[in-house]
Amino acid sequence: MSAQPGHHAPVPPYGIAPGAPAELLAQLRGSERAQRWVPAFEGEWAAALEESRSTFSLAPLYEVVQVWQARLASAPAVDAFLISGKDDSGFVDLAEIRGRRR
Repeated sequence: MSAQPGHHAPVPPYGIAPGAPAELLAQLRGSERAQRWVPAFEGEWAAALEESRSTFSLAPLYEVVQVWQARLASAPAVDAFLISGKDDSGFVDLAEIRGRRR
């Protein structure tokens, strides 16, 4: 019997570095999006910490750090795309699709 609930992503064979959350938070505080991103990260981190306490699993904490590292790393590419003025009208509108299902 496993101690981890089935709805979590498996814990990677390597953990996050002990200082990774603090380093990530410092990077978020220095970004142009700090006003939105810092409270969002802190909220997700607090929820993951609470879940980790109740499940005895570090997976929620690892997931929060990995997701935010990816967001931070992809931000310059997203900015470049938005600035380029490229036409994104060919992309799927998920809100429209969700509206059709109802």
